[in-house]
This record gives sequence, structure tokens and C-alpha cells, in this order.
Amino acid sequence: MTRPTVARIDFDALVHNLAVARRHAGTARVLAVGKADAYGHGLARVWPAWKGAAGIAVLELEAAVRLREQGFGGRVVLLEGFFEAGEIEIIDRFDLVPVLHDQRQIAMLSGCRPRRPLPVLLKLNSGMNRLGFRPAAFRVVLEQLAADARIGEITLMTHFAGADDGRGVDDQLALFRTVTASSGLPVTLANSAALLRRPDTCGDWVRPGIMLFGGSPFADTNAAALGLLPVMTLQSRIIGEQMLAAGEAVGYGAAFVADRPMRVGVVACGYADGYPRHAPTGTPVLVNGVRTRTLGRVSMDLLGVDLGSVAGAGVGSEVVLWGRGLPVDDVAVAAGTIGYELLCALAPRVRVEVCGGAPDIDDPMR
Repeated sequence: MTRPTVARIDFDALVHNLAVARRHAGTARVLAVGKADAYGHGLARVWPAWKGAAGIAVLELEAAVRLREQGFGGRVVLLEGFFEAGEIEIIDRFDLVPVLHDQRQIAMLSGCRPRRPLPVLLKLNSGMNRLGFRPAAFRVVLEQLAADARIGEITLMTHFAGADDGRGVDDQLALFRTVTASSGLPVTLANSAALLRRPDTCGDWVRPGIMLFGGSPFADTNAAALGLLPVMTLQSRIIGEQMLAAGEAVGYGAAFVADRPMRVGVVACGYADGYPRHAPTGTPVLVNGVRTRTLGRVSMDLLGVDLGSVAGAGVGSEVVLWGRGLPVDDVAVAAGTIGYELLCALAPRVRVEVCGGAPDIDDPMR
């Protein structure tokens, strides 16, 4: 019998969430962010749902090339650009668009001979202090690229550090506008949080990520309130049941000790499936559609759940770890992390099924 742990990917939810992003984007074009293998959902599975997007952004050159080979014809952006000069020829051959964020990349361009003017994104470090040119260097590089006949359309970009919290985007936005004033070039600024709350940041391209997968970028607003639907539902079944007496423990380290007689379900899911090991007792879970809690320490392959409030539940009962009926963000908050991490951590051993309006083809990831 096949192990019952499965991640169900809802194709209709992907299409719906992209439509939400497009409504917020107004006249801006959508660059769907598919990094981290589409946030753990499998880029080869989900990109057909993004045919309504003008582009897809990834990190790895290999992922970008696969998108082209699988038939995606829109803009494909490499969010970290290239790492070696030899990659520029591949970027040119497959019509990819690199982000330039470091002087070493500019030096690598000096020896390239593209078959067409190479479109690029030029990144300003406006305060995130990860990647990007500081303002003075940015102006110099922009002038250099604009005068280079080998360089095609230049799109200007930055990344907001606080669009999802009280810091907001005002300082970074003001700096970006000052540095890029009168350039007349297209810009891309808005991530999911800015797209949803700051329409003045939409510019020419928006870059939604977590919202496309039904997660909220905000700690104070759930995805449903934003009109988003969960795409991944991680589910399994109860494969064992234990009756605990008061004073008995469950799992490694006796992390949970019963204070009364209890019924405990043992679920076929653990940290080797991508469920967070650090999730404490009390992390929400659905059993037969009823919300209950985890008990004890999450182990490699199993975890315990409280069946006291779920009448009729037992071996064979369906368990939803996150997804439909249980937002991944709720689980993440209980585990002291964010929904992004949980989705990205889905393990390769978990069976994946695409449901909804997916194309009538075999799963390309199998």
C-alpha cells in the first residue's frame, strides 16, 4: 500500500491567485516569482497555471532553461543574475533576462558578444542591504549600460525590506525615485505585500510570490481575507492509535505527558516529509475536518495528534497538516516560523498529486 502522505496541488487555486494579483497590478505586467522550485510546489507543475503572467522569475539558470524547453514564451528573469561569464551565452541563447546587482557581473559583460541586445534588470540597494548597487554606483553603472550597444532594454528594480510590516516602503521608495528620476526606464518594485497594500509601487512590472501560492505576506491578515486560496494541501492518515493513562508520555523525550486518560492518533507524517520538527504541542491540525492539536515531539516519520475532540476518528482517518481548511500560516505561527519555509521544505519523498483544472497530462515531475 502507498504511504498516505500526499501533497495535493490545486491548479484552480493557482489560476485564481494569479487573477487576484493581476487585479491588484492594474496596468502593470505580472512577473510570477517561481523561485525555490515554485515555493516547493514544483515549477514544472505550476507554470502552466501562469500562462496569464507576462513573465516568471527564478534563481537557477537550469530552471530558466527548463521553462523555455517546456514552452514558456514570456519573460524569464534570473533574480540573482549570472555567476560566471560562460553563463551569458546560455542566457542569450534562451532569451533570458538577468538581474545585475554586482560590479563583477558588469565586468563579465565586457567580454560577451550576444546575438541580440541583452535585456537586463539593474538592481538598486535602497535599504535591504543584500544585493544591489548603492545609489552612487547605481547611477554610474546605469550610464555605462545605457551607452553599451550590446545591452537591450534596462528595467530598474529594488526590493522592499518592510512592505509586510510597520516599517513600510516609504523611505526605500523615496530613495528609488530620487535615484531613478528622469530615467524614463521601466521599473519593478512590488513584491506580494507591496502589491496588495501599496498600489503606488506597481510600476511597470510587479513580482508576486507567496500570494500566488495562497499564503499571506502579512502577520496581521490571513490569506482568505486577501481573497487567496491555498494551493498546497499536505495531508495524510492516522495509521495507529494509543490510549494514554494519566502520567503517560507520547513520543521522543516525553515532551508531552497526559494529565488525564487520552486518545492519541499517530499520523504518517514527520520532519522527513517537511513538517517542522520544532512545531510544539498544540500546533493546529485537522482530523476528519475537525481542528485539533499535535501532541509531543515531531519525529522523522510520525507525529501524534489529540483525538479527544474528534468523535469517531481512528486508524484511517484523514489528517490535513496544512492547506484546505487549515492555513499554512496558522501552522507556521504555532511553529514559530513563516508559511514560506513550510511550503519550501516539502520533502522529495512526499507524493504529489495535481487536482483541479490542470492540463490533461501526466505530472511532469514524476
